[in-house]
Amino acid sequence: MKITHSAKRATNLSLSVDVLKQAKQLGINISQVCDAHLREIVRLEQARRWRNEHAGFINAYNETIENEGLPLDEWRSF
Repeated sequence: MKITHSAKRATNLSLSVDVLKQAKQLGINISQVCDAHLREIVRLEQARRWRNEHAGFINAYNETIENEGLPLDEWRSF
């Protein structure tokens, strides 16, 4: 996974008091954890939306492969 460092912006979050207290006691970098988790959630949502947007093409392609086989399959050596 490629990690890139982008500009940061201060923001306000509402977090559960008990979890925030425990995280601070454990020395957890709350900002870093929130950023990393949000980045993963965004990536997953983008992937989900891409799959939904392209579902018609993917289904049509899979149907074509099922009916006609893979292109150049007859020359495959494995």
